[in-house]
Amino acid sequence: MATDIKDTARAVEAAAVMRLLPHRPRLLALGEPTHGEDALLDLRNELFRQLVEQEGYRTIAIESDCLMGLVVDDYVTSGTGTLDEVMEQGISHGWGTSAANRELVRWMRAYNVRADDDGRPASERLRFAGFDGPLEITHAASPRQALTALHGYLAARVDANLLPCTADTIDRLLGTDDRWTDPAAMMDPSRSTGQSAEAGQLRLLADDLVALLDAQTPQLITETSRDDWDRARLYGRTALGLLRYHYWMADTSPARMTRLVGVRDQMMAHNLLAVAARGPALVHAHNSHLQRGKSTMRMGGMPLEWWGAGALVSSRLGGGYAFVATALGTIRHQGVDTPPPDTVEGLLYALPEERCVIDAPRLATALGDTRPVPRVSPWFGYAPLDPAHLADSDGIVFVRDVPLS
Repeated sequence: MATDIKDTARAVEAAAVMRLLPHRPRLLALGEPTHGEDALLDLRNELFRQLVEQEGYRTIAIESDCLMGLVVDDYVTSGTGTLDEVMEQGISHGWGTSAANRELVRWMRAYNVRADDDGRPASERLRFAGFDGPLEITHAASPRQALTALHGYLAARVDANLLPCTADTIDRLLGTDDRWTDPAAMMDPSRSTGQSAEAGQLRLLADDLVALLDAQTPQLITETSRDDWDRARLYGRTALGLLRYHYWMADTSPARMTRLVGVRDQMMAHNLLAVAARGPALVHAHNSHLQRGKSTMRMGGMPLEWWGAGALVSSRLGGGYAFVATALGTIRHQGVDTPPPDTVEGLLYALPEERCVIDAPRLATALGDTRPVPRVSPWFGYAPLDPAHLADSDGIVFVRDVPLS
């Protein structure tokens, strides 16, 4: 069996990943089992560069706020702003401080600027997308930015009589943003405004605005750029997603947390499908968001189970979606030491390579009835590879030892 496993290992290169797949997918999802390790982001950057240069990929989508991501996209495509400003304003969850994320954005901008003043043609430019909702662990954003941007786009282009409301009405119903962003609402549903009468009216208005955007598409795509129309659609689905998320923040039923994590991944899935519509993209996020099987976690002692973004997108795209999980041997600075030999990570840790790509279905076949036991991490921030999902992955990137960033 050890020989069979070794035979599945290849160097971590884009070409090796692509050989695992029957054809080039529209979305190639690379998962990570922990956040905040630049060594893993450096590997992501290296694979993205190779996918750009060898496979024609032009977009990367990461687990970051979809609206903030527009700031990064404007910078890499047209040079709007400075790199410092973009890293501060364009990447959420505190990850704008990452040296690897900074290098990714810097390289993308440099790639888009050729020696002449015109830069690369639009069809050849690299694009950046955040595909997470405007959500943090402590709170969810106000729907103000998304709703007002969508309303403004439509108000400038369609008959005013078709609009379901004025901008003043939206502003009045929204009230102050701290009504929506109160951190206490995450643990105390009574502090949420998501099921107020005003929030209910906003959900109806948002739905009407999105329906109007859809109904006026033939006119809008001829009068504005495709990018402007795509952004209006992003504003629409983000407004609806945020209002839905706030609704469930105010819920008091036992399903509250399951609905919240599910709504988040639905928002991710809708954004990924929009990314897929414009061409092949590398997607990078936590394994739990990208895997094809059901996602699980414990929160406050309660087990949660839901369909993640990868499962939702895979059911829509079929072979157009590919998922490569990342698994780790050690993260010693976080107390994650050598994996037990009867786990997936333990089997891979016995290989001589410092990092490698593994054909996951072949590995599952080689293991036969000898199923590895689940690895238990002493650190909550690392999620070991679930052996039950082994056959659901197209491949595994294994990193033997993660150095201190």
